[in-house]
Amino acid sequence: MAGQPILHSTLTCPDCGHRSLEQMPVDACQFVHVCANCSARLRPKTGDCCVFCSYGDVACPPVQADHSCCGG
Repeated sequence: MAGQPILHSTLTCPDCGHRSLEQMPVDACQFVHVCANCSARLRPKTGDCCVFCSYGDVACPPVQADHSCCGG
């Protein structure tokens, strides 16, 4: 393991391009994020475990640690 995980990720809405810095949960996946600009409900892309892995600039903490996320 390469140290402590990064706990913040900038999510980019695929609908309007709005970017927001969000804190990631350490021990759970976030399946839904509502864009503060256009109210789009972001959900993970097929094959991704959470919205951070799909739309963030940093993967979620379990993926950063090379563990499967969400028990998957």
